[in-house]
Amino acid sequence: MTPTTERTVTHSTFTIRRHYTAKPDRVFAAFADPEKKRRWFAPRDSRDLGSYEMDFRVGGTERSASRMKEGTPFPGAELVNQTTYQDIVPDARIVMAYTMAMDGRRFSASLATIAFVPTGDGTDLVFTEQGAYFEGSDGPRLREQGWTKILEKLDGELAG
Repeated sequence: MTPTTERTVTHSTFTIRRHYTAKPDRVFAAFADPEKKRRWFAPRDSRDLGSYEMDFRVGGTERSASRMKEGTPFPGAELVNQTTYQDIVPDARIVMAYTMAMDGRRFSASLATIAFVPTGDGTDLVFTEQGAYFEGSDGPRLREQGWTKILEKLDGELAG
């Protein structure tokens, strides 16, 4: 008799709020323009980017593939992020559904909403993710930490 692998899924929702001194149109453009987004979104410290494609429109897709570097928990593993844009309201909102897979095994599926709220001195960005994290995944706590780091990198793009 062979052992069975228990199939599990963890559901979670988290929200990250960040303030940027740039106006909503500039913050939105950092998500909408493929070259700008690649500069701040693509991993550099823990992964080598292999490919990045983006078609920013409702129904359009974004796909990145990267390899984990030596010194990471999974050196040499390929990490693929596949996104489909569900709703786009210029300078106000992006809704996207995305999956993540490592070495061909999908480990999560998420729906994320990014709201760009104008303030007197810039933009409040509100990122909300509703995720399903499968067995062996990074889980909601690590995913929230990852997005927090990614959104911190956006500061550099907006400063330039």
